[in-house]
Amino acid sequence: MKSSTSKGTETREFNYREIDWELRPGGMLVQKRDVGVGSSGPLIKIKVSHGSCHYDTDVPAQSTFGDLKKVIANETGLEPKEQRLLFRGKERENDEYLHMVGVKDMSKVILFEDPASKERKLEEMKRNQGTFEAYEAVARVRAEVDKLCEKVVALETTFCSGTAIADKEFVVLTELLMIQLLKLDSIEANGEAKVQRRIEVRRIQSFVDTLDNLKARNSDPFSNSSNAVSVTTKWETFASGVGSLSAPVPIQSATKVTQDWELFD
Repeated sequence: MKSSTSKGTETREFNYREIDWELRPGGMLVQKRDVGVGSSGPLIKIKVSHGSCHYDTDVPAQSTFGDLKKVIANETGLEPKEQRLLFRGKERENDEYLHMVGVKDMSKVILFEDPASKERKLEEMKRNQGTFEAYEAVARVRAEVDKLCEKVVALETTFCSGTAIADKEFVVLTELLMIQLLKLDSIEANGEAKVQRRIEVRRIQSFVDTLDNLKARNSDPFSNSSNAVSVTTKWETFASGVGSLSAPVPIQSATKVTQDWELFD
């Protein structure tokens, strides 16, 4: 009695299970079996053509095209979502079974890359190439700035030794630095290249400020460290983030001069 009840319970539980059905090639409706890349059963060899490359792939005969894509991914490097498979002139969906559409041993399947995926890869390559070129351009400017930095240090050393320096020396060196600043302004940079460009801009601005101060002190040979003239260059920032020299706004004098006369006896 107890055994009968147990069997009845098992029967009821089995009846409530959801059953998936599939249509076999002969038109017979049968219960769907769980198949996949690792499923048992006879293997078939499929010839996959991808451009000028050809691959022989072994998969279970009752696999889906989605299963086939997973196997192909190991050989081609294309992710399943990046693949498109054609059989008998028609693109096949991932849930279609190979044997249901007539794929047999030694059948030929054509593989091509999804156009949208290919376009995304090309755009990414262009961005990476652009970043690399911008980084190299900034590096070239940095090398030139390093050379000019040595000249700024040498000029400052000469000034500190008490040797007179022509104003032309300061003007020429400042102009050379400004040329490098314009080069940086023309570089379209993103990411790390943009950070490096900003660093070089600040370096150049610092050197120009140093030269301005040296020039002002050089023009007054009687100045000393206690009353040295401090000159600060005013920088204007462009939309690209690169600084440029701009003329300082003149400051109105706070002293008001009047000509009122007083008549004495």
